[in-house]
Amino acid sequence: MTAENLLKSSLSLAASLLVIGTSHGRAAAAPLDIGSRRELFVDRHLTERLDRVSLHLHEPRDEGAVLKFDEPWEGLHSGYCTVIRDGAQFRVYYRGLPVTGRDGTPNEVTCVAESSDGIRWKKPKLGQFEVRGTKENNVVLADATPFSHNFSPFLDPRPGCPPEQRYKAIAGLDGSGLAAFVSADGLRWTKLRSEAVIPRKAPFKFTHLFDSQNLAFWSESERKYVCYFRVWDGVRRIARCESADFLQWSDPVLMGYVTDGQPSPVEELYTNQTHPYFRAPQIYVAVAARFVPGRQAISDEEAAALRVAKGYHKDVSDAVLMTTRGGSAYDRTFLSSFIRPGIGARNWVSRSNYPAWGIVQTGPDEMSLYTNQDYAQPTAHLHRYSLRLDGFASVRADYGGGELLTKPLRFTGASLRLNFSTSAAGSIRVEVQDGAGKPISGFAAADCVAVIGNDTDRPVRWKPGGDLAKLAGQPVRLRFVMKDADVFALRFAP
Repeated sequence: MTAENLLKSSLSLAASLLVIGTSHGRAAAAPLDIGSRRELFVDRHLTERLDRVSLHLHEPRDEGAVLKFDEPWEGLHSGYCTVIRDGAQFRVYYRGLPVTGRDGTPNEVTCVAESSDGIRWKKPKLGQFEVRGTKENNVVLADATPFSHNFSPFLDPRPGCPPEQRYKAIAGLDGSGLAAFVSADGLRWTKLRSEAVIPRKAPFKFTHLFDSQNLAFWSESERKYVCYFRVWDGVRRIARCESADFLQWSDPVLMGYVTDGQPSPVEELYTNQTHPYFRAPQIYVAVAARFVPGRQAISDEEAAALRVAKGYHKDVSDAVLMTTRGGSAYDRTFLSSFIRPGIGARNWVSRSNYPAWGIVQTGPDEMSLYTNQDYAQPTAHLHRYSLRLDGFASVRADYGGGELLTKPLRFTGASLRLNFSTSAAGSIRVEVQDGAGKPISGFAAADCVAVIGNDTDRPVRWKPGGDLAKLAGQPVRLRFVMKDADVFALRFAP
């Protein structure tokens, strides 16, 4: 990175920290109003003090390959996957590209696969486009260069959204800018307007690239559309812009990275996959592809044996977890890898292990996320990983025990419910304090019935059945006294 780019990055981070620092300062002066929202321990948004406990990043469980990119119009360069749950149906959209070449060619198509459970996938025969001599295919967009390069749909929950625009997508490259597409059913797509909605225009302080997955969605918490896309600022970075109507967009702002209130290392992030977490939409989760260019893990001979496309074994990548609640900075509470490349040379090729956009519930207590694997190889496929609901990270206490104290907060409801796990010897007790930090009568840690077990939504109880409803709307703090236990999330409920 040049000295000029380093300076720009530092200034951007400083500006982000100023915003975050101001926000935290306000939070210290006024209670956080969390209402009945679910809050996850993926950052330090709620925490004021950690004493012998820590925020712990959990490792997704490898569930194996779920979808092979093995049709003649798919192949080794299939990728940029988007996973959507629409009621009882799951869909994954992805680029089909069987040959190596430049970005944005007629060889690229957009494909879809469908599932009733997010685990077993089928490719529908849609008959919309003739590709490679047949209409018996799962292609939803073709002959639309360059938009099939990175076509990224989403389901629009905006109140008043016209039914014919229930599905939206954004796609494009540096030369075309980003175009908007709409669909009533997610299968038949039309351009919302002929010209780009986010054009390639100058002057900007950084260069638009648009050549990876460009992601837009309706934010329920911000009440606007937001878009996150990659730019070049000496390294691959992420920018954000906003829109009230999906047509007119603000100028992009470069995103900063912060860990515990301090600037984080600026790493190459190829895709960002930022989207509202479906159980707590005020938190945007980003399972980003961290790209390490020029770091070669396998030999030329190993690459040849795997039939890796020429040149696609000179870089490596993995997935990292970031979050943001809007604004111009990502919280990188965890700098370590979230999903490491798997065992074997096939997992260490360039542009493999890229996460799909979208995390979906696939069981009563399970959610799934997906990655592109075996990229640039004949065995290219979509891979599934699972976590418990809300299970990205937790507050963890070991056998010796420890405590967490929240910032002052206000809530609505009459019951505190936890997503947690303990060992057989472990426990969690919760104390409710007043705004001055004194235990409220009937809600001290000694009054709390020890929370023991493993559950995604267990109520906390106090002796002799203290009623939290009388504390609703008042500033309180929560003190967690924990031993050999994890707390993943909390919420207040009726």
